[in-house]
Amino acid sequence: METTDIIKDLIVENRLEEAVELLNRRIEQNEKDDEAYYLLGNIFRKKGDWKQATFYYLSATEINPESPAKQAQEVLVDIQNFMNPDFNP
Repeated sequence: METTDIIKDLIVENRLEEAVELLNRRIEQNEKDDEAYYLLGNIFRKKGDWKQATFYYLSATEINPESPAKQAQEVLVDIQNFMNPDFNP
């Protein structure tokens, strides 16, 4: 099984810390691994830490503007705007 599939399975199984460890190792080996940043964003979104999720999504899109992290970030912004319509960053 490919590393990405293992990580995705860990995320689905809510074994988030294990997934974070594997992703951090991937980033240590390749700082330009936009998929690793995207998956980290998904983990932190799942944890409810939208600030960290945003950081990782933006990191992924800086490396690869076509990353699915771009759409994930847009969804986070839409949700935040819906939940806090009076909030203007």
